[in-house]
Amino acid sequence: MKFLKRFKYTFDGLKTLLQKDHNYLIHLIFAFIAIILGIIVRLSTVEWLFILLSITLVLTLEAVNTAIECVVDLVTSDYHELAKQAKDIAAFSVMVVSIFALIMGLMIFIPHIFF
Repeated sequence: MKFLKRFKYTFDGLKTLLQKDHNYLIHLIFAFIAIILGIIVRLSTVEWLFILLSITLVLTLEAVNTAIECVVDLVTSDYHELAKQAKDIAAFSVMVVSIFALIMGLMIFIPHIFF
């Protein structure tokens, strides 16, 4: 029973993510589109690995970003430069990995779609 309780916390985390961070839903939608498109164009195993790695990185860092925001908000409700920096750096990490995922997606899908 303790094992199943762990899944409850996991799904509580997903529910919190979807409530607190609307960008997470956008990332999930794009991940779903990439997976459907990958099925349609019949990606190779290596292409699937890069697509799934990109999806996993974006979703994971977006979740970590939201967790950092929650912790910062827990520690202080006042404006503090270090709190702002922590949030900004976490958001930047999501942007970096999102750009990586976009480049990966373009490199993999463009040849399948246009050639």
